[in-house]
Amino acid sequence: MVEVIKKGAYLVDGKVVYAEDASGVEAPEVAREKTIAYQVLRAHDISKDPKNMQIKFDALISHDITFVGIIQTAKASGLKKFPIPYAMTNCHNSLCAVGGTINEDDHAFGLSAARKYGGIYVPPNQAVIHQYARETLAGCGKMILGSDSHTRFGCYGTMGVGEGGGELVKQLLENTYDVAAPQVVCVYLDGKLRKGVGPQDVAIALVAATFPNADVKNKVLEFVGPGVATLSQDVRIGIDVMTTETSCLSSIWTTDETVKKYYENVGRPADYKEMKPGEGAYYDMVVHIDLSKVECMIALPFHPSKAYTIHELQADPEGIFKKIEADCNKQLGGKVTMDLCRNINKDGKVQCDQGVIVGCSGGMYENIVEASQILKGKSIGNGYFDMSVYPSSTPIALAITKNGTSTTLMEAGCVIKPAFCGPCFGAGDTPANNALSIRHATRNFANREGSKPGNGQISAVALMDARSIAATAANGGILTAATDIEYDLPTAEQLEYHYDGSVYEKRCYYGYGKSDADFELRYGPNIKDWPAMPKLEDDMLVKLCAVIQDEVTTTDELIPSGETSSYRSNPIGLSEFALSRRVPEYVARSKAARALEEEKLAGGQPAEAMAVLAKVGGDLAKTTLGSAIFAKKPGDGSAREQAASCQKVLGGFANVCYEYATKRYRSNCINWGIVPFTMDRNTPFDYEDGDFIFVPGIRKGILEGKEEFDAKVIRKDGTVADLKLECKGLTDDEKLIVTEGCLMNYYAAGYGKA
Repeated sequence: MVEVIKKGAYLVDGKVVYAEDASGVEAPEVAREKTIAYQVLRAHDISKDPKNMQIKFDALISHDITFVGIIQTAKASGLKKFPIPYAMTNCHNSLCAVGGTINEDDHAFGLSAARKYGGIYVPPNQAVIHQYARETLAGCGKMILGSDSHTRFGCYGTMGVGEGGGELVKQLLENTYDVAAPQVVCVYLDGKLRKGVGPQDVAIALVAATFPNADVKNKVLEFVGPGVATLSQDVRIGIDVMTTETSCLSSIWTTDETVKKYYENVGRPADYKEMKPGEGAYYDMVVHIDLSKVECMIALPFHPSKAYTIHELQADPEGIFKKIEADCNKQLGGKVTMDLCRNINKDGKVQCDQGVIVGCSGGMYENIVEASQILKGKSIGNGYFDMSVYPSSTPIALAITKNGTSTTLMEAGCVIKPAFCGPCFGAGDTPANNALSIRHATRNFANREGSKPGNGQISAVALMDARSIAATAANGGILTAATDIEYDLPTAEQLEYHYDGSVYEKRCYYGYGKSDADFELRYGPNIKDWPAMPKLEDDMLVKLCAVIQDEVTTTDELIPSGETSSYRSNPIGLSEFALSRRVPEYVARSKAARALEEEKLAGGQPAEAMAVLAKVGGDLAKTTLGSAIFAKKPGDGSAREQAASCQKVLGGFANVCYEYATKRYRSNCINWGIVPFTMDRNTPFDYEDGDFIFVPGIRKGILEGKEEFDAKVIRKDGTVADLKLECKGLTDDEKLIVTEGCLMNYYAAGYGKA
């Protein structure tokens, strides 16, 4: 299905020619500029250094977990008005009532910000963040930055990048997104998908092939080849949006008549242009996907890369489930036990409890239409299995209502719900304990289905394509591949999406270019300002408050999603949940470390810090005191900056790891003044929570571009050990942000353009 070829290649006459076999071609650094990716990037790059880009985006997007914090940060940094279109959607906290009035308070804040600063406001349940951007903001050759990791619009000819809120603040203050010039991966498609195989099947196969070895981490995926033309626009975006799970930086596709018709359909024909790589474009590696060989897939907990064909799982459910159970229960740390094997019935078949088609990956028009064809005249039954369908925008909901698709689904027993992202992050359709939910959604991380391991509750999410979910539903919840059933494909007429954007015109506020400085922001009782953030002193003494030896630590573990997001606009309240599902003791430990700095700033001499500093010759007066986290590879998953800001609110000043799982999490750490240390992977980190790390000369070293630091570890037993730490690749602005203590302090000190 998917082959990863880790060697350079050129695209010559539309065919892949590996560098070792190429003749008459240009040097890689020259020919890479011919890729679509570099055509777009260079058009937005204002840097004079070709190896280090400074990008200015065409538009910004955020949802209601992130936009309040972003605007509060930008406001504290000198924001006057939005310089580019900035759309704020309300799709994450619009159907969950946890926390009283706070959801609607945030929505009201968003509308007031749109009016004050000149933004775009999309009311609750009108569209999920990415579908709104596809229908109204995308355009060939454009770039969009979003405070959500699944900001991907490559198949519309738009490069989307998902980052933490700090990077959006920089754009709002007319600064740049700084990134090393990325490598580009040729994703070469050929063949044609078989009946019953959908975009999620391709996506899961792609993630499984590339994520485990970080083959495409921080690179741009460029989709080319004859197979592109065989895919509809909805199938393309279903693949494209899931590229986030490969850990790539962004994606871009060649455009064609299919894309042109899409822009005509949404009433923006001028936003189309042909985009293709230049002859002899160079790629740093190749991923070849034979679409004709892709099978119906299932991704088991707790990652989209835990992939099997449905046929493989049907053949050996107990063996596969036991392996996955062992991995999951290790990750759960003994708090609760996952029992996937309970989902094997007496006939040896996998029995699912729930089906959900939702969000920016699943809730697309064609997915829903084909699912309805599979369920036409059938029933999902009256047992434990239930099924929900969430169209990803009101225009899609209108289209499936007008053509009878909704009727067909409801007649089968499905529930049709409005645009909402909740099931993707643990705030909607939470299954019963130890139930198995199959979802066409973006993620199946631990607790993303809403369970609470600390309370003994656990359920499982497996990712599947809408077609196989519908086939399973039609079979009473027995796991079924859509390729194994008979059904009539939708007709060309049924597959034609008739976009009607009139509801956006009626309900959305379009304020770009119409800022009103006198308009008052509307606050709710849960919307709090950021607390003061101390700057970095000459030396640093940090106490290890969490040591995590898992191979990967997700942002969901650093700050849980789901009901904890009720406190998203209250930095201090939200910080109480930091690492609560992974290291419950972290918050109390970090607060105790923060208290040392608070005592010092108040003129005191904290005894614990004084005793430790005495062992290494440190001077309290010039030493920052705080906390630190060690994790082997932190930050996989969400772009939510809260994964870093909560650490800082609690007194965090450093992270130590072997590598960061994503650029966006590392950027979040930097923007919140957390020094992003790394260390040699061959060096075991055998220290414990409660040990201290002392880094002398840290402020001067960072400002002068020093990338290696000699640190000391002071163990709880009083012994001292040497530790080599690295802090590589900081830009000049990032050095100032880290040493000033955070992005807000950077602007307050007069840096930047605010």
